[in-house]
Amino acid sequence: MKLKTTKQTTKQTTGHKLSVAGILITMGVVYGDIGTSPLYVMKSIVEGNGGLVNISRDFIIGSISLVFWTLMLMTTIKYVMIALRADNNGEGGIFALYTLIRKQAKWLVIPAIIGGATLLADGMLTPAVTVTTAIEGLKGLPINGNVLINNQDQVILLTVSILSVLFFIQKFGTDLIGKSFGPIMLIWFTFIGGIGLVNLMGDLTMLKALNPYYAIELLFSPENKVGILILGSVFLATTGAEALYSDMGHVGRLNIYGSWPYIALCLVLNYFGQGVWLLQHKDIAAYQHISDFNPFFEVMPAQLKVPAILLATIAAIIASQALISGSYTLVSEAIKLRLLPRIKVDYPAKLKGQLYISIVNWILWAVCLIVVFYFKNSAHMEAAYGLAITITMLMTTILLFHYLGRREKKWVLAYLVLIFFGTIEVIFFISSAAKFMHGGYVTVLIAAFILSIMFVWYRSNTIKESNTFRASTVSLLAYKQQLHDLRDDTALAMYTTNLVYLSKPQNKPYEKNMVKKNILYSILDKRPKRAQVYWFVAVNVTDEPYTAEYTADTLGTDYIVNVQLYLGFKMEQKVNIFIRQIIQEMIHRGELPAQPQRYTTIPNRNVGDFSFVIMQEDLSPATQIRAMDKGIVQMRLWLEKFTDTPASWFGLDYSDVFVERIPLVLGRQKSVSKYHLKRRE
Repeated sequence: MKLKTTKQTTKQTTGHKLSVAGILITMGVVYGDIGTSPLYVMKSIVEGNGGLVNISRDFIIGSISLVFWTLMLMTTIKYVMIALRADNNGEGGIFALYTLIRKQAKWLVIPAIIGGATLLADGMLTPAVTVTTAIEGLKGLPINGNVLINNQDQVILLTVSILSVLFFIQKFGTDLIGKSFGPIMLIWFTFIGGIGLVNLMGDLTMLKALNPYYAIELLFSPENKVGILILGSVFLATTGAEALYSDMGHVGRLNIYGSWPYIALCLVLNYFGQGVWLLQHKDIAAYQHISDFNPFFEVMPAQLKVPAILLATIAAIIASQALISGSYTLVSEAIKLRLLPRIKVDYPAKLKGQLYISIVNWILWAVCLIVVFYFKNSAHMEAAYGLAITITMLMTTILLFHYLGRREKKWVLAYLVLIFFGTIEVIFFISSAAKFMHGGYVTVLIAAFILSIMFVWYRSNTIKESNTFRASTVSLLAYKQQLHDLRDDTALAMYTTNLVYLSKPQNKPYEKNMVKKNILYSILDKRPKRAQVYWFVAVNVTDEPYTAEYTADTLGTDYIVNVQLYLGFKMEQKVNIFIRQIIQEMIHRGELPAQPQRYTTIPNRNVGDFSFVIMQEDLSPATQIRAMDKGIVQMRLWLEKFTDTPASWFGLDYSDVFVERIPLVLGRQKSVSKYHLKRRE
């Protein structure tokens, strides 16, 4: 039976058809990261080779060829043509891909959490890199005869101010400003494409870069002073490809198909235009000694520099917003998949799917500011940027291999993807890893911190499940009579009309109607709780993103209801709302008696009050498992102190909730010596 929720209905009926409006929204949502890459890609390549004085015509053509073919192979072929086909009911991204194949092999969680952790780390660096690069274009630039930004300290101050405002407004929702993202990004791409085309027309011989020969030749040319390590800078041109895949659920595959050709054309034209400018100015001494040289801004006519920098700043903010919103979504998905602790998720705006996670927001803000203050300029930040996303892409390739092979049974294509793209990404990783000591270690530390939390949370779940004996669960059938007698025992005061316990999912046949023994202990032993109906509710997270279904088994009674909720990994787990809907349906069908209320502010109310009991676990001294496993479980319990409470997570903030502390006993209990007390005479 389906729960007819607004969220589910909306998802099925909005925004996936190809349309002009859809394409415009796609430009604002999907391409912010990759669209701002021209700000720093050629700058990084030239600086890596020692500046303008050390580059030649062959070097420039080879570099542009490397950038072009990286965009075509990694973004167009791997992500647009292949990865977008691996969708989970329209949803994309590494966690959506993982849910499609997680039942194929348990170890696939490893590339999933590594990829998720590094993608989050990338999201922490992108705002700092893009905004700093854009603001640096103002340094030393006269505006109406006045230079507003004179030094790098002022660049840092303005960058920090912009980032702080951006993160501050997140809690209010960004749907109003979000509506302008599409038109602004359309202007941005058209502008950079037009500037690139104008410069390209000055020397059409740059079109030789379309030939991959020049890309391969440069890798082994003595004019390339860093050899294969040049790919660490080239890779920056495709850093937004993973975000493109992750954002598919917001705009639909068809709108990405419809918009990408124009986006790719504008990006390519801009890179080619920068290449032509470099060819024409590489031997001019005045340009060879420019501090903070950036060919992206140098190709602009003098009268367009200020508007270009302002537009670049806005585009950088939009790219940052996309990464911030994407981080919220990624964390939310990981929580539902039990890969991260429960964290409070807010929905600050009416815009479909917009999330706000306070703790994630302020951690992102703090890390961005630390990155800006630590690295001080974009050139140093670029050394840290890119390393994390190469790992994410490699993990996505591994998951794609299993999706294409095990699920789609296209083994030839699966092996081609693994070998071809895996090889390219390993080379990119090696070239990016060479920047480890120059700033890459910052990315690694951030990703390692996120990964450690994911590992602790996932591993502790596995430990708990594998070390909890079946004897700790009991069948509700064995306690039907006791619950019946307790309900009818008028000697006890009525505790509540509907008593609800959150239980564990019953996924296997032998688990049918099984609940934890401590739940029955709470009802019958700890303090007999008389109720009209006893509810045992479990939340099962499904592989489909927007599932909203349930089963309800009364065990042949009208006082026990065993509910299994099946909610997609993108659904809110508001148990209170769902339970009230279920009881209305069951009363309407005659499965439960009506619960008319004598005293009520609601006319004709036929549902009684609810009380929810939540079990809070404390690791018992009787636990006997490996020391390492015990440490992981203790770390999990410590993390729970900083996470959202079960009451808040399941939408019970304003409900009648009781928390009972219970011992968590894992493994075989330690034997306890029996002492016989002797009475003193």
